[in-house]
Amino acid sequence: MLLPQWSSVLAVVAHPDDETFGLGAIVDRLSRAGATVHILCYTRGEASTLNENGADLDRARAAELRQASSELGACTVELLGYPDGALAAVAPEELAAHVTRLAARYRPDGLLVFDETGITGHADHRAATRAAVQAASSAGLPVLAWTLPAAVAARLRAETGQPFAGQPPDRVDLRVPVDRARQRRAALMHVSQISPGAVLWRRLQLLGDREHLRWLLAPGSASV
Repeated sequence: MLLPQWSSVLAVVAHPDDETFGLGAIVDRLSRAGATVHILCYTRGEASTLNENGADLDRARAAELRQASSELGACTVELLGYPDGALAAVAPEELAAHVTRLAARYRPDGLLVFDETGITGHADHRAATRAAVQAASSAGLPVLAWTLPAAVAARLRAETGQPFAGQPPDRVDLRVPVDRARQRRAALMHVSQISPGAVLWRRLQLLGDREHLRWLLAPGSASV
């Protein structure tokens, strides 16, 4: 099935690189189709255990986010300063208020997020998605979530030992063909976080030219 024909989209993520490593191919696809894509990122990613080039992560990851988002065709980026790794400790209403504010400003047709598993189970990913769903529910906006097929998640768990979570086929609503060229270029702009052996490359290999999405809030419906 095809992506919805949205003219404006708000992508809500927890960390710099989530917009690329996770949502990149979809952001690219939406922007190429003419949508205006806005990105809200809650943290600067300063607590990352990766630092491939010895950078000051607080500053470097902010710059990487803006460069990669531009490569993907995003129109605006708002980077907040919540502590990396601590989003789950912030009141959900506070996090949701940022989504509500930007939704009022940009009037998106829908929101784009990680699915509720957080993909890797990361508490920050899950908190960002909960905030987006809470705000969207109040505003009457649909929420489309990027997810992994269960088989791909299982393969990644077996190969990497990382807690990837996926969805069975009956929980995947859209299977969308994508061109990963811009996503790959944008990924390389996250210099502090990317390496030749990064798990990202293996995930993209397993997914091929398809991304998988599911509705957390379908158009005209309640939460699933």
